[in-house]
Amino acid sequence: MNWKMIAGLSLTAALLSAYPANRLPSCDPDNGGITLPDGFCAVVVADQVGRARHLAVAANGDIFVALEDGRGAAAKGGVLALRDTSGDGKADVRETAGTGGGTGIALSKGALYFSTATTVYRFALPAGRLQPVGEPSVIVKDLPPGGHNARNLALSPDGKTLFVNVGSPSNVCQVADRSNESSGKDPCPELATRAGIWRFDADKQDQTEETGTHYATGIRNAVGMVVAPDGQLWSTQHGRDQLFQNWPKLFTAEQSAEKPSEELLRVNQGDDFGWPYCYHDLELGHLVLAPEYGGDGKQVGRCAQKKEPALAFPGHWAPDGLLFYTGSQFPASYRGGVFIAFHGSWNRAPLPQAGYRVVFVPFKDGKPVGTYQTFADGFWHENGTGPQHRPVGLAQGPDGSLYVTDDAAGRIWRVVYKGR
Repeated sequence: MNWKMIAGLSLTAALLSAYPANRLPSCDPDNGGITLPDGFCAVVVADQVGRARHLAVAANGDIFVALEDGRGAAAKGGVLALRDTSGDGKADVRETAGTGGGTGIALSKGALYFSTATTVYRFALPAGRLQPVGEPSVIVKDLPPGGHNARNLALSPDGKTLFVNVGSPSNVCQVADRSNESSGKDPCPELATRAGIWRFDADKQDQTEETGTHYATGIRNAVGMVVAPDGQLWSTQHGRDQLFQNWPKLFTAEQSAEKPSEELLRVNQGDDFGWPYCYHDLELGHLVLAPEYGGDGKQVGRCAQKKEPALAFPGHWAPDGLLFYTGSQFPASYRGGVFIAFHGSWNRAPLPQAGYRVVFVPFKDGKPVGTYQTFADGFWHENGTGPQHRPVGLAQGPDGSLYVTDDAAGRIWRVVYKGR
């Protein structure tokens, strides 16, 4: 199963129909609790599986999910493998591998990659197998732990290059983290080993940050990361917190709820996106200097030399999943565009908390066109009842279905298009 097969580009209809998991299922009457555009519906593939983060789907429809550690003996992390043998859309076979919790997962020909906070593992996974073979090899080791510890992964189309996100340990590199009017360390020492993306050889064992390539910097936490079909690396960025709480003389609580932007980044080697010195202001439409480094909410300063995002979103929505849609099941308007899963906010008071959705961004000629549109909603019920869900991972099935994970209640959806 090579990368193109995973994306669903090189499978024939006959091959798809050979696997029960690749037949369009009957959807749940309530779409598993979420709302979708006309013509789309969803089935809950599995529920209460634990803290389900990113996922990957094989050519035969098998699903591999990265689980973070949770509370209690029954909430251990590792890799969860799911298979639907009946074609009803529900996983009826489950296997596990690994013991440490993590966020990152990726599939390539004969291999399954999984990352914990400090290590990237490579399991042997022959085509058609649900359970990896033998013990994993260590591809990357000694990544710095703590802070933003999601070490999510992205593989190049040929499966030879592996990108790893290493988020910052702090909010904005202050002398006293998250403290009132504490200045920022300048230069920020975190940037040497954190707040960036590293590139590694996908087949070489025992690599470290020092032996890899420091590919891009100034990214506070790139939990969403993917290589597009044309080979271009893209990521999201989680914006910093607490503008009002740490700088009440410069910002109101309402401004702090809306700022800074969450970002979609087009990432090339050597790019610097400005963290911690800069943040993106959605209202102004560009990067501005952070107050920890002398900014007043409007001053640009050194940020004029940093790279601007390709697209910006409302503050504190927490973009976690990123997927280029290459399938043919959905209407043609979705092809080549990007789905982004927002985990949702925790710090938009006094405004209502927000995010908790999957959005779609159309693309043309390798660039976003216009703005975003909400695709899937209803995951979180503000002051409501019933399970609360927070979207994280996105994956495309070989038949063009869209899979979504949730790390709050442990639900996994499969979204299909049945037509209007």
